[in-house]
Amino acid sequence: MSYTSESLDKAQGQPTSERILFLLKTRGPLPNAAIAQALDMTAEAARQQLQKLLAAGLIEGHQDTTSGVGRPRQNWALTEAGNRRFPDAHAQLTVQLIGSIRQLFGEEGLDRLIGQRECEARATYQQRCNGQTLAERLEQLARVRTEEGYMARVERDGDAWRLIEDHCPICAAARTCQGFCRSELQLFQEVAGPQALVHREEHLLDESRRCVYRITPLPASV
Repeated sequence: MSYTSESLDKAQGQPTSERILFLLKTRGPLPNAAIAQALDMTAEAARQQLQKLLAAGLIEGHQDTTSGVGRPRQNWALTEAGNRRFPDAHAQLTVQLIGSIRQLFGEEGLDRLIGQRECEARATYQQRCNGQTLAERLEQLARVRTEEGYMARVERDGDAWRLIEDHCPICAAARTCQGFCRSELQLFQEVAGPQALVHREEHLLDESRRCVYRITPLPASV
């Protein structure tokens, strides 16, 4: 099973176990009670599903020592196997190809490849992220990124916005060559335009569980 949806509502037709995986992917570690509430099911039913996923090696439990006085609460999170249930864009082949390009053409050749990918993405984003307002363009960008497998969504945060990507389908490539990440940040800035500043708050390659970008309007554009 693979997902490209940006919200839990889009996973309604999937089995409960798959919806739990989707929930943990998009919201991070959660306790049994929160999972049951989010999926509108009893705590016992949620516990049974979690035990099945635990036995399958798709989730693991972590003690939450910040939960206050008393017995530590257990949060459930995806294992590496659980994360592999989401699209990876043929990670192994991608890494091998990047290695071959480096060997044959050096870093300059790899930079040219990234530049070509950036040009193609720019053309797509310019065509589809053409809203009149910054908010419209960011919503359009999130839709395009979701179609590409990033499970993206936009949230308002005071005067700013947050572009949240719960999955990275090119994670293996990005770990091998971080030029892909620099390229994406530049493209997001171009979509936002001169009226805003794009800053990466969380980065999967810095041991975060996802990538998050803050888009802050500049004073003259507020």
